[in-house]
Amino acid sequence: MGIPMRLTVNGQAIDLEADPEMPLLWALRDLAGIMGPKFGCGIAACGACTVLIDGQPVRSCSLPVGSAAGEITTIEGISTNGELHPVQQAWLEEQVSQCGYCQAGQIMSAVALIEEIPEPTDEDIDNAMGGNLCRCGTYPRIRTAIKKAAQLKLARA
Repeated sequence: MGIPMRLTVNGQAIDLEADPEMPLLWALRDLAGIMGPKFGCGIAACGACTVLIDGQPVRSCSLPVGSAAGEITTIEGISTNGELHPVQQAWLEEQVSQCGYCQAGQIMSAVALIEEIPEPTDEDIDNAMGGNLCRCGTYPRIRTAIKKAAQLKLARA
C-alpha cells in the first residue's frame, strides 16, 4: 500500500499513492501516465530514464519517488507554447534518431547542458552526455545537434 504524495511534473501538481521506495520512473509511467522516460537498465547506467529535477539531469530508474523533491521535467514538458525546444528542433534537423529508444534521455541531458553552458565545447558535451548510451551509435549526430541547439537557443534569446 502506498502513501499519498504530490509531485510537480511539467509544471502541474500530480497527486498519487505510491510506496516511497518505488523508482520515480515507475511512478511517472505507471501511476501518472507520463511515458517519455524509458526503462533501459534499471541501474542508472544507460540514461534512457533521464528527467530533470530543478534543471539537473537525474536517472529516474534509481531515484525513489519519496526522495523526488523539486520541479520534475520530462521530455513532455520541454516544449513551450507549441514550439519545439531548440534541442528537439536540432535533433530533427540533424536526423539524430535511429531506433529512438534512448532519445528522450539524450534530449533531457542535452537540455540541461545548454542551460548550464550556453556554448558547450566538445569536451563539455562529452562530459555531460557520457552517461547516456545510444546502441545505434549516433554520437557524432548528437554532438552536432547539441551545438546547433545551443545556437538556436542563443538566437531565440
